[in-house]
Amino acid sequence: MKILRQEQFLPMSLDEAWDFFSSPRNLNEITPDDMVFEILSDLPEKMYEGMFIRYRLKPMLNIPVQWCTEITHIRDRAFFVDEQRKGPYSIWHHEHHFKAVDGGVLMTDILHYDIGMSFLGWIAGHLFVHRKVKAIFDFRYQKLEQMFKSN
Repeated sequence: MKILRQEQFLPMSLDEAWDFFSSPRNLNEITPDDMVFEILSDLPEKMYEGMFIRYRLKPMLNIPVQWCTEITHIRDRAFFVDEQRKGPYSIWHHEHHFKAVDGGVLMTDILHYDIGMSFLGWIAGHLFVHRKVKAIFDFRYQKLEQMFKSN
């Protein structure tokens, strides 16, 4: 299993950060364009525990993939967790943490994921999957820096 951890300071209030990140409608805005990300579910304004979100995306080689995640845990203005229920990973557990700090919010992502133990999964992971996951989080970091930069 791979673990990716990323921290980012955002110069905004905890309320502003929570409002942005707890709305699944904003996910497309922080996803790389080349993934051709499309939300298929009807979405409420704010997520809730037990909520399923269905997507279609093209993460690699322009091959469409169906993905379904469930919001499994929420503590208001502190964290939420999404877990894959259907998709390309054998495990996808993504924690989003938010903490008020001096001048803004420290956002921490902790992702546990596994593409499976088959030989082909191992090869795919080493050839491109792990780099692609890292590139998605790098894109997100840069996009959030642009969107919410300090003045």
